[in-house]
Amino acid sequence: MKRIPPIFWTGKLSLPVKLLMNANGILACLNGSTKDIATMKDRVRLGYEGDITDSVKLYDELGLENQLKSARLQLEGLKVEGKEVLDIGAGTGALSLLLLKQGAKRVTCGDISEQMLNKCREKAKNMGFGEDRIDFRVLDAESLPYEENSYDVVVTGMSFGLFPNQQKAVNEMARVARHGGCISVGAHGPEHYWEPIDAFVRSTNIFYIVGYRPEFWPRTEADVQKMMGKAGISNIKSRRIIWRNTYASGGEAWDFFAAISGSMQYAKYPTEKRQADYQKVRASFDKNKKNIVTDDVILAYGLKQ
Repeated sequence: MKRIPPIFWTGKLSLPVKLLMNANGILACLNGSTKDIATMKDRVRLGYEGDITDSVKLYDELGLENQLKSARLQLEGLKVEGKEVLDIGAGTGALSLLLLKQGAKRVTCGDISEQMLNKCREKAKNMGFGEDRIDFRVLDAESLPYEENSYDVVVTGMSFGLFPNQQKAVNEMARVARHGGCISVGAHGPEHYWEPIDAFVRSTNIFYIVGYRPEFWPRTEADVQKMMGKAGISNIKSRRIIWRNTYASGGEAWDFFAAISGSMQYAKYPTEKRQADYQKVRASFDKNKKNIVTDDVILAYGLKQ
């Protein structure tokens, strides 16, 4: 039987919004869209390519500090000096560039979006890292284009919630790691960004999201540990870290969320309706003072047997 992404929403939301999201999940299952993994992945790619809205152009300007905070936490205690590292879902390189600064011999920076990789490529060049230290590859986390036992360390930093088949992604991470090598997963916890998600559903045009299960699958710490165990990873350790970000206004909180998420929530909207709804939602965030955004980060580590 073909594995499909979770239908029901496992993250934190207010009860009315969670009921609506779960009803959408059931409708998506009935209309067959939850089985269309290729389209789900393509929506993620289009979001970060900037083809859904222009908001992702502000990804680094509005979201890099949060990405760096998560990356620094993930690298605490992780030994990478002299190691060959694969970074999956690298985005604009928050984790990849820190790995290089901490002495990684070479980093392969992989992502589904060429635009994200281009931003990372430019930053690496400006920091003096050449082709001998870092290379770039458009890739699918669930089907890595590498042989078994290719890397000393394999990481994914806060992209995990965007992988439809997370077990398959972890299996792939374990496959390409060398025996005794480290696998590190940075996952989105149940409270991650729940406030702007909840406020968006309450303020947007509901007509355009009926029957649409967004491409975001948060997980619990136990979920991540279980997936790593199934992949044959041993000595698993994990921790969960939560912090709240307070913005000067609801509009600023919405701009951050739209940029960091690639605005994939607008994937099902007619192109000509997206900007008007964006401004409508932003005004609602301002009016209702929705200026808090929670980061919920699950960091898990283990060794390939």
